[in-house]
Amino acid sequence: MTFSLNEIEAMSKRAARGAGLPWGLCEEAAKGTRWLASFGLPGPALLADLLELNDRLPPVDLSPISLSGDWRAPAGRLSPLIAGSAMSDSAMRMDQGDTITMVNVSFPLLVVPFASGAALRLQGAVTVEWGDVHLTTDGLNLCIQGPDAALNAAHANSLRCFASAGMTAPKAPVVRGTLDSDVAARLNAFAHRTYAPATEQSRLLGAGAGLSDND
Repeated sequence: MTFSLNEIEAMSKRAARGAGLPWGLCEEAAKGTRWLASFGLPGPALLADLLELNDRLPPVDLSPISLSGDWRAPAGRLSPLIAGSAMSDSAMRMDQGDTITMVNVSFPLLVVPFASGAALRLQGAVTVEWGDVHLTTDGLNLCIQGPDAALNAAHANSLRCFASAGMTAPKAPVVRGTLDSDVAARLNAFAHRTYAPATEQSRLLGAGAGLSDND
């Protein structure tokens, strides 16, 4: 099924909130998922995988212990949302020639949208690489190199982010994204946690069929 990018973003934001992420991170997760979907990449599916993996875990356990040296998390695996956001905020370090290295990152593709934000800040290209995967973005377009299996990996032992010389064969975004029905169902299962449960008063005021049985 295809969805508008606005629909994908809204669904992702509600799902992230249902998984217990703070609002700011929910917004970043939703924007990043939308960005990946605009390039035909499985951002929504990977977000669902990530939310299921880290369901209700404290964000601090999945955050970098320090932004000096290699980035590592207390839980032994970094959230790509948290680490990606920190990387984008550290864009000037890459502009000065530094490489940001993250160790044991879950679903590394979810880091890439944050590189787009860093690229826009730097007004230049930023590359994210792990294994045989190399992705470069100037914030608006994306160059993709690497096999699908590695691109959609559940884990990267080491991920590197750095300012890049430029773009080769960039891919432009589209206006709609593809979303399998099972992925939509998984995201909606998290989103439903944010809905207030029905009460007798809400039913009497017209939410649903009320107390009458129309069957």
